[in-house]
Amino acid sequence: MAKDQHTGRRIAVGALVAGAVGYVAGILTAPKSGKETREDIAEKASDLKEESVDRLHELRDELDELISSAREKTVSLSAQARTEFNEAVIRAKDAKDKTQTALKAVKAGEAKDPDLNKAIKQASQAKKNLAKYFKS
Repeated sequence: MAKDQHTGRRIAVGALVAGAVGYVAGILTAPKSGKETREDIAEKASDLKEESVDRLHELRDELDELISSAREKTVSLSAQARTEFNEAVIRAKDAKDKTQTALKAVKAGEAKDPDLNKAIKQASQAKKNLAKYFKS
């Protein structure tokens, strides 16, 4: 989306420049007096300046909105990452508790193979989920 906006701006600026060049070329080749030609050029330059100032104001406002949006997005992403991290920690603690329970069951001779496999899978997945937050 940002790339499309930049392309649109480039096209708009290019069209503005091309229009100005065409206008100046038309004025210079038109059969008017020097005084009239200079007045037309000054008037067009003033119009172009006003258009440029207006466009700069628009761009400034757009950038201000984008910066605000980026700040909000960053805060949101940080909160989301924090929430995901906390959830991963909770799942890791739960998996750890289940592995401890399974280990106690093995020592007591009460463990069943499906329970052990489930505890191993949960612990392995919890470890992977939590480890992704600590990779650089």
